[in-house]
Amino acid sequence: MNKKSQDEDVQFIANLADLLRKRELSELEVERQTGPDRKLKVKIGRKGIFQSVQPLIPPAQSNPFSAPARRDPPQKSGSKDSNDPAQHPGVVTSPMVGLVYLQPEEGAQKFIELGQQVSEGQTLLIIEAMKTMNNISAPRSGTITRILVDNLTPVEFGTPLVIIE
Repeated sequence: MNKKSQDEDVQFIANLADLLRKRELSELEVERQTGPDRKLKVKIGRKGIFQSVQPLIPPAQSNPFSAPARRDPPQKSGSKDSNDPAQHPGVVTSPMVGLVYLQPEEGAQKFIELGQQVSEGQTLLIIEAMKTMNNISAPRSGTITRILVDNLTPVEFGTPLVIIE
């Protein structure tokens, strides 16, 4: 590796660290081809706030992104956050930072509609993260009572996506 390549790598990593701070991300992982026989893989994060996201498993196996929705303790009656969708027991949250796609391609039918019955494992939407399309599947069967994101909306880890009752 020559000095120029090393300097470019250091600058690239510094730019990723700036992006991590500016966007208030907890973790960022990037892999890029820097030459015919050279690849750079960088994983950076802010100390103490790592969230683990497992890699996408082929559809024949269970999808780690379709884990049961986060279940927070029930709110006390009269709480000002009682209408917060993140507190709903049927919420499905984003397992990653990315861009939401509610349909497989422009002009196609949406994956889900309000009031639609869904089955466990059914694709609810796609989140694009670093040019990788990740299916977000229903963690359980039920009815879609709320869709909390719009098509092409950027989301962070833990953003409420839909509510299944």
